[in-house]
Amino acid sequence: MYLGLDLGTSGLRAILTDETGSVQAEAEAAFSATHPHPGWSEQDPADWIAACKATVAEIRTKDPAAFARLKGIGLSGHMHGATLIDAADTVLRPCILWNDTRSITQAAALDAAPGLREITGNIVFPGFTAPKLLWVRDTEPDVFEKVAKVLLPKDYLRLWLTGEYISDLSDSAGTAWLDVGKRDWSDTALGEGAMRRDQMPDLVEGAQPGGMLRADLMSDWGLSEPVVVAGGAGDNAAAACGIGALGEGTGFVSLGTSGVLMTGRDRYAPDPGSAVHSFCHAVPDRWYQMGVILAATDSLNWLARNLREEPADLSSALPEKATGPSRLTFLPYLSGERTPHNDSAIRGAFIGLDVAMDRADLTQAVMEGVGFALRDSLKALAGTGARFDTLFAVGGGARSRFWLTTLANTLNLPLSLPAGSELGAAMGAARLAICAHTGATPEEVMTQPKAATIIEPNDTLVEAYDAAYDRYSALYPALKNAG
Repeated sequence: MYLGLDLGTSGLRAILTDETGSVQAEAEAAFSATHPHPGWSEQDPADWIAACKATVAEIRTKDPAAFARLKGIGLSGHMHGATLIDAADTVLRPCILWNDTRSITQAAALDAAPGLREITGNIVFPGFTAPKLLWVRDTEPDVFEKVAKVLLPKDYLRLWLTGEYISDLSDSAGTAWLDVGKRDWSDTALGEGAMRRDQMPDLVEGAQPGGMLRADLMSDWGLSEPVVVAGGAGDNAAAACGIGALGEGTGFVSLGTSGVLMTGRDRYAPDPGSAVHSFCHAVPDRWYQMGVILAATDSLNWLARNLREEPADLSSALPEKATGPSRLTFLPYLSGERTPHNDSAIRGAFIGLDVAMDRADLTQAVMEGVGFALRDSLKALAGTGARFDTLFAVGGGARSRFWLTTLANTLNLPLSLPAGSELGAAMGAARLAICAHTGATPEEVMTQPKAATIIEPNDTLVEAYDAAYDRYSALYPALKNAG
């Protein structure tokens, strides 16, 4: 049996599978982020440990016989988070999360450092890990002086599971300290970020062993044989492993807290100026590229909160299928934007509000705005030579058929819905654990699932969505100048 743990922004998802990937049991535990100041986003790493304990306890209760045969654990987690620990492994401050934008000044300075984009393959975004450490150096020097290790969120969970300081390459590629082409820490990038190699964890490929489960946890969990913990992956690379998106032409669109359009690559082809992310994949000799928007379902959650509704209720009020774009335009820049604008200061807007409009009109506009932002990412990815032969739709937003038909029309691409896609990153983590324990190759284990449904674009509506996208695209410069 293999345990896949996906550490998300709002909770931990766990699945227990057998060697074929058949799910035996699953569990979830929620936690939240705090926002002490505008643009700040933090979490207490103790909440991750508590969530892991809770989900493992639930799975053990649901199927104790299956859990007792556990051989491997795979880890997935939200990227870029700065978890700072001292020499005694004590957490020094709350983890600064991926959607935190306080380090705008430090990110700009790093991004301007000669050769850094060439080393890392990416723009240095404020959400990346490296500028966060410079912010800590500049504003919390007493904390900075005590930093013995910087761990990404899932790797802090690994430290609790194994006692080891280890990370994988896909997650580490989002720090702005990694030479993404060479798949190793860059001493030059570390120096620019005022960090040292000894403050970094050791690196392994995601499908390789990345520690062994501690003896005391084995005892607590009723396990008698050694359990390997795989290197694991950042959440998007793990999701790609979960749906078999390893190489050229394979990819997914994720409607999660953030929005992602991702494709596997057989070669390293960075284009930092496009604000496309180019990262190591979780499997050897592969990379992946993605466009990222910062607020996908987060935009719908924002609307629901302010209307004092549940997001699911807003979604269910819309028809089953999109029938054409709204006259109302929403720009989903609630926390700034990454691809293609690299603009942490821009903020969102509704354009074209009418006295006759109601909450259904607002909901439709929000879903369309997210779709248009993802089309920006599609254009940026096409500029790097990426293509999409297969595009799976995953994430919580994929439960809305209206949103998916809107997205298919906006991207003019068919969307495949895989069975079990809600736990895609956790499934990818479990698959990495299978490889780490059995020695099987990723190509053997990480096959593509069957498509339960394929949503085709409506040819009679594509032109109308093209025109609506053109209106949307023209609004960013006006909104930026207005600010």
